[in-house]
Amino acid sequence: MNSLKRSLCLILLLAASSAVHIALAQSAEDEDSGANAGALAAKRLSSRDPLIRQRAAEELAELADAGQRKLLEGYRLQEKNARVKLALDWALYRIGKREALFTIVQSLDSSRFDQANAYLTQLETPEPLYLFLERMNGNTQAKLIEVLAKIGDAETLDKLKAYSESFDPKIAEAAQHAMREIEQRIGQMPADNSTRPRQVGGGETSP
Repeated sequence: MNSLKRSLCLILLLAASSAVHIALAQSAEDEDSGANAGALAAKRLSSRDPLIRQRAAEELAELADAGQRKLLEGYRLQEKNARVKLALDWALYRIGKREALFTIVQSLDSSRFDQANAYLTQLETPEPLYLFLERMNGNTQAKLIEVLAKIGDAETLDKLKAYSESFDPKIAEAAQHAMREIEQRIGQMPADNSTRPRQVGGGETSP
């Protein structure tokens, strides 16, 4: 029996070790894949085709590799195409250059609205956009409110209340529409969201 137990323990240890090695190998493979993707995208930033450069910048934004910052800043300085510049600004924002968000918001009131809107609606939280509500012209404010309609939360409702009473009809209409969209979206959230125990760290929960 003791011999059988030792054999079983040995088999379990070998299986566990094998699983660890597989996980480490997969992790290393994923890292290499990400690094290769980043290197390939970076090379395409020098393409003569602006569409290829734009897509390359967007791929680097998705990877969010802070190690590419100097490269991106260099290409941003020399880039002439407005849409590629915007994509590079988005990539720079995604790796931590917060001031790059200003150019993206500003582009809402331009022919690049669709592009800027697509980037901003990818934000994990609407909070970075609140700062710009007070600083942009009326057209940009209205378009920014359209973005907030898609990604806003309960806090956004408080931010938009004053704009819903604006003397500028397009801003008031945009804010009212956004508030209705946000309220509808919040109302469609699972009912148990408000009663689910809150995670407080260390695996503990609180009511």
